[in-house]
Amino acid sequence: MRRVLRYTNIVLYFTTTLILTSMANIMIIRHVTTATLMLSLTAALASGCGVGEASVAPDSEIKAATPIPVETALPSRADILATYEATTTIASDADAPAVAKVGGEVVSLLAEEGDRVSQGQVLAELDGERLRLEMLSAKANLDQVRSEYERYTDLAARGLVSESMFEGLKYDLEALEAAYKLARLNLDYSRIRAPIDGVVSSRDIKLGQSINVSDVAFRITDTSELLAYLQIPQAELGKFAAGQFATLTVDAMPETTFAATIERISPTIDMRNGTFRATAFIDNGSGELAPGMFARFSIAYERHIDALVIPREAIVEEDDQASVYVVANGAVIRRTIEVGIESDNFVEVVDGLAGDEEIVVTGQSSLRDGSKVLASNNPGASYTG
Repeated sequence: MRRVLRYTNIVLYFTTTLILTSMANIMIIRHVTTATLMLSLTAALASGCGVGEASVAPDSEIKAATPIPVETALPSRADILATYEATTTIASDADAPAVAKVGGEVVSLLAEEGDRVSQGQVLAELDGERLRLEMLSAKANLDQVRSEYERYTDLAARGLVSESMFEGLKYDLEALEAAYKLARLNLDYSRIRAPIDGVVSSRDIKLGQSINVSDVAFRITDTSELLAYLQIPQAELGKFAAGQFATLTVDAMPETTFAATIERISPTIDMRNGTFRATAFIDNGSGELAPGMFARFSIAYERHIDALVIPREAIVEEDDQASVYVVANGAVIRRTIEVGIESDNFVEVVDGLAGDEEIVVTGQSSLRDGSKVLASNNPGASYTG
């Protein structure tokens, strides 16, 4: 410190000499200016030097007197939801294969992947010539026996034929009717039809291919309503019920949120992983979602109306106790609070705040109870739940 003061005195001396020299030609005011400057320098040097050392305030006092810049905001009232987060793959509740019910060669393809089809719509045709001939043969046999049965009906009524003969003819007629219907049905089966309304999700046959009975030809998926099976830890079972609201996002459209509803809650626990299954239904009328997409669900199991909420970053936690810093008269007061539901970046305050306090949301890491602050309010904060 003494070296600093000596250096200061030398600088002041040379400065005074330079000023006095530059004013040598101004004779009228030279004596006044010189006297004034010398008096000023003498006073400055006298005030800067004590008994050999300058007095300096302690660092702790300087820190205590320096306001700490912080950002503040006011609590807000809003609805807030308690949510549970889960991930799973979306599936379709209506997904069915269109299988071949008779064998044959594929002679016509009438639908492709991505086509929307209706239940019963013809998707492909097989070579049904053999089946058509079998049907005609069965019909001819049926017509012959039916004609004979009609002729014998009158004779049987007059007792001209035996009853056993007439009954046998009746049974033959019924058997031939069944054979004809079966042949006609097999011919119709040569046309592969859609089992449900939906979209063709896959075509598994090719033109000219010979397929057998029960071979899968197409797969039809109804994507208008999708579902998801959520595996939730058994400790959370009491929080969930059918009818609860949920939202979901998918990687393909991360900025878009879709609505879902919990339709079913399984009452049993999976012993392999200790979870129960909740089934969520998703309205996909827009067609934006597809089965197989990986989705992130947020299930709202509790809702508090008009709750007092603050941003999560405003809370200071220590020894399992939550608190916030409240600004008053340029200083902060540490206030213990009781928190409730936490949703996204916001927390419900159950007790400890009246709602009109200005709380610190940024910069509280360097604060202590009673610290001086320079507060900057954040009017853009929003605390909707």
